[in-house]
Parts: sequence; C-alpha cells; structure tokens
Amino acid sequence: MLSEKLTTVINEQINKEFYSSYLYLAMAAHFDAKALPGFAKWMKLQAAEEWGHGMRFYEYLTEVGAEVKLAAIALPPAKFGTPKEIFEQALEHERGVTASINAIYELAKRENDPKTELMLHWFINEQVEEEKNARDIIDQLEMGGGNSFGLMFMDKHVLGARKGD
Repeated sequence: MLSEKLTTVINEQINKEFYSSYLYLAMAAHFDAKALPGFAKWMKLQAAEEWGHGMRFYEYLTEVGAEVKLAAIALPPAKFGTPKEIFEQALEHERGVTASINAIYELAKRENDPKTELMLHWFINEQVEEEKNARDIIDQLEMGGGNSFGLMFMDKHVLGARKGD
C-alpha cells in the first residue's frame, strides 16, 4: 500500500501534468491564431503527451490500490509572447515539473518505497528529454535570428514535422 504522503503528492502530480496539457494547448491556440500551424501542431502533440503523463500517474495509483483524487485544473494564460519567449516559458515550466518529480522520488526513497522509485525512473528520464527539446528549439530560434524566413522554416520543417508520440 502507498503511504498517505505519497498518495497525496502523486495526486498533486496528476493535476500538474493535466495543467501542463492545458498550458501547451493554450500555447497551441496562440500559435494557431498567429498562423503558425507547425508550432501549433507541436504544442498540440505536447499537450496530448502531458495528458498521457497524468494518466500514467493515475494508473499507477489505481494499480497499487491508492485513491485517485482529482482536483480542479488551473486556468492557463491566454496571451503569450514571441515563439522564443513561449519556448522559454515552456522550459521553465518543465524545470518545475522536473523538480516536482524529483521531490516525489526523494520522498519515495525516504519512505523506503522501491516500487514508486522504480515507476518514477521513467518520468525522470522523460524530463531530461522534455527539457532538452525545449532548449533545442530555443537554440534554433536564436540561430534563426527572429527573421520571418527562419520562423517559417522552423514552422514547416522542424516543429511541423513532429510525429505523434
């Protein structure tokens, strides 16, 4: 059985993952409104991936016989800046998610719960990828110098080329 503390923080993580999904969907809506369909596609796929992360935590709780307690999902922002600023915001968001997952891992270690530690390994590795993806896109946007041609190239050939995970 999962401890009450671990059950609570994993339920909170479910909410954080679902918020991540909403945040990326809001970013997608921004890019759709700015006629950047490739950026929007990337964000929509990211939103779906984050929802899947929340469901992965959900399924873990049900598998170990813990209670899932869903909470209201916070409203994401409706207005965003430049593509580079948006990916910088995404990177900071992912760093926060990484810190949260690391804290759950540390709690699982303190509570001597190896099954939860093992489950969290997947998320720890996933966060390395999430942060790298955002950093790479920021770097590429910087290389493009903010010009329209570079932005359109990235929209079509980089972000627009992302396949569903």
